[in-house]
Amino acid sequence: MDILGIIPARFQSSRFPGKPLVKIDGKTMIQRVWEQSSKVLNHLVVATDNEVIKKEVDSFGGVALMTDENHKTGTDRCAEALLSYQKNHSVNFDIVLNIQGDEPFIDPEQIRQLIAVFTEETIQIGTLVKVIRDQEELINPNQPKVVLDKHQSALYFSRSPVPYIQNENQENWLKNHSFYKHVGMYGYRSNILLEISKLKKTILEQAESLEQLRWLESGYKIHTAVTDIDSFSVDSIHDLEKIKEKGLFINYEMPSI
Repeated sequence: MDILGIIPARFQSSRFPGKPLVKIDGKTMIQRVWEQSSKVLNHLVVATDNEVIKKEVDSFGGVALMTDENHKTGTDRCAEALLSYQKNHSVNFDIVLNIQGDEPFIDPEQIRQLIAVFTEETIQIGTLVKVIRDQEELINPNQPKVVLDKHQSALYFSRSPVPYIQNENQENWLKNHSFYKHVGMYGYRSNILLEISKLKKTILEQAESLEQLRWLESGYKIHTAVTDIDSFSVDSIHDLEKIKEKGLFINYEMPSI
């Protein structure tokens, strides 16, 4: 399989403007994501809407593409980057990986696990899930949960704890059922990525503010693989502090914007 890894890196963020440029022990977040991803992928590109981010990627020897600043989702940005990269390099890719640009400590093994989802040509979209062990994660609306069918395809994603365990106190739910959290990295067949980037918002997506529900509502299948590896995404400065407490780095430096 020919695989293209795309790291969407948007400058504007309501909670953390300039996030890709924050320095963690001397390296920007986007550089750390690039270095970890490049341990697995031969074809890798950062898709950004900002010249400063592009210059930063160029400075450490990465590859960056400028994309439309009006994209609403990382999926849309990946679709544009796929078409542009294929045109510029005269190559076609079977699979595209959407790698989160805010996970500076992404484990390369997770990327390998996601690639391994595409064992059959019928698999359209792949992603990773992890068993929830902690009650706080279970009830945290910022941590999407996913319900799987017996073939490990996603039935539904929700910010609420799902499924609801009847006749049992919520504090005991983890003892009575296996709950899964979503690990927000996706793989797509190239043609499927281009198709879903053209879909309109759906009712469930608007209700939960989870883009993947648009795909499910529209009839696409999302196959999953269970990972035991933790991931640490950075949505805010508070997240950086929590990761620092785990001993993964020593200092961080905010970008000058």
